[in-house]
Amino acid sequence: MGAVYLLRHGQASFGTADYDVLSPAGQLQAKVLGEELRRRAVPVHAVWSGTLRRQLETASESLAAAGVDLEVRQDARWNEYDHMGLVPEGQSVDPAGSARRFQELLDSALRTWLSSGSAITGSGTWESFSGGAFTALSEVFDGLPSGTSALVFTSAGVIAALCARLLGLPTDGYLALNRTMANASITKVVRGRSGVSLLSFNEHAHFEGDRRELLSYR
Repeated sequence: MGAVYLLRHGQASFGTADYDVLSPAGQLQAKVLGEELRRRAVPVHAVWSGTLRRQLETASESLAAAGVDLEVRQDARWNEYDHMGLVPEGQSVDPAGSARRFQELLDSALRTWLSSGSAITGSGTWESFSGGAFTALSEVFDGLPSGTSALVFTSAGVIAALCARLLGLPTDGYLALNRTMANASITKVVRGRSGVSLLSFNEHAHFEGDRRELLSYR
């Protein structure tokens, strides 16, 4: 049985001119994530990442801290949906404004995307986005020898889509998973004779205790 660790990227630079870069806190989160992977002695056979800068930076910081010296294979199917492209023109979604208002608009736009079958620039339809992620996951499993693991550095929307599919959750269930995922958290899935199963979701105990100040969700 192989295992895939779905790792959310560290905190991006929300509210700045370039969102797709780790904040100082995000860099520390990525390092702590790597330390947690080292502590667990995960038998890593392969490493994957989306092509977004925040995902690749998280991979670099984490792998160095984990002591894993493997090539990071890039696959755009692990990229997050285009959150700005989701919201209809004319609606204000300035990330530098109210975070709560931003989340309300995003949730509304996500509901429409999930139910309408319409496509957004860079992410396609919901079916192509979530289906592409599941196909990518299957391909990662196909390349894993029994008893080994792969690390995948990706984003909350992708991880939530996979988990919602595995659990058979409706739209609101997907949104709940997506909204509550911590930065640099760990989600573990395995594949055996019965198919792919979710073992853990959104683990972030590595940000408790004296590292509690590093816990973030956006």
